[in-house]
Amino acid sequence: MDDLFQSVDGLLSGGRPVSSLEYLIEEFRREKNYPAVFEARLMKCRHELGLPVIQTESFSSFPAEQRQEYETTFLDAAREVAEAYLADGRIERAWPYFRAIGETGPVFAAIDRLAPAEGQEDVIGIAFQEGLHPRKGLELMLAQHGMCRAITAFGMYAVEKDRQACIALLLGHLHAEIVERMKRAIEAVEGRPPETESIETLIAGRDWMFGEYDTYIDTSHVMSVLQYAPELTAEAALRQARELCIYGRRLSPQMQLRGQYPFEDTFNDYGAYIDALLGVDCVGALDYFRKKIAESDLEEYGTGLVQAFVRLLVRLERFEEAIDLSLEFLSDLRVSELSCPAAMDICRMAGDYDRLMEIAKQRGDLLSYTAAALERARNAT
Repeated sequence: MDDLFQSVDGLLSGGRPVSSLEYLIEEFRREKNYPAVFEARLMKCRHELGLPVIQTESFSSFPAEQRQEYETTFLDAAREVAEAYLADGRIERAWPYFRAIGETGPVFAAIDRLAPAEGQEDVIGIAFQEGLHPRKGLELMLAQHGMCRAITAFGMYAVEKDRQACIALLLGHLHAEIVERMKRAIEAVEGRPPETESIETLIAGRDWMFGEYDTYIDTSHVMSVLQYAPELTAEAALRQARELCIYGRRLSPQMQLRGQYPFEDTFNDYGAYIDALLGVDCVGALDYFRKKIAESDLEEYGTGLVQAFVRLLVRLERFEEAIDLSLEFLSDLRVSELSCPAAMDICRMAGDYDRLMEIAKQRGDLLSYTAAALERARNAT
């Protein structure tokens, strides 16, 4: 270290201040002291621009003619340090620099290539909590901490990016665990495991698998993930969710926990909802919810069941029934109280401008009435 100070002193006393900073930058690079590289590069730039070498204020306050060059150096220095950290496998150290210059792609790609391993908490935080790559962050979390932590984290954070992929990942993990444990149980009885990945096939003809206390995974985990199944659009994920419902219905009554309204009969309620989305006995599935609405005390429990059914009808493009239900049960609710499209919005989706005009007129909504009339005229030409 003393040699470094002597070298810097020599360069400074020889009237070569820029050379002294260049020397420091190269030494810091050699030592992989990347934060010091960053600061030394900025210091050199400030010196060359005639700005205070010791920075005491934001560069946004620098004179306009000098600010652009300083910003360019800032970007280049941050990129150099970030790339150096990334080359060393230090994703968590590279991230603040890439984030500062708005270049998240390299960190996303690095995280995407990661295999699960111990000690990835910082990377999981970047990927999942900070929302850079939620699906991969959840995958790493599952591998390191298990299903309980992953479900809790998913419910805690308002995951929007890759949301369906995250739900599918959780479903797939649960499905795979149940299949694996069922195969082991069957092998113990029958001598070899079946060659199938279908829960429904594994269960068929094997009533002995479901005694009074038999489960093949924590039931609360299955119930927690099934609550997100209605959001899914991918058929493969929906089919896995359907198999989880088939599995849950075979559990003994004491092993079936009660869910939250409007899906309190978890495996039957979600099972019917998913069957409708998949077109598996769609008529029977819709009748199931019509009957449930007819038998429910909506004054006591609220309109959650109706709103869930309206969402389902809209997904299935059964707009007329969705509009009728919305007008019958939801017309007094404010938009902020709805978790499903309002009747007028469903009319727009359906292109039913006559119905939209009718509703708007009943509500005294002249603007929506006029808009619907104009859209009707436009679509008639």
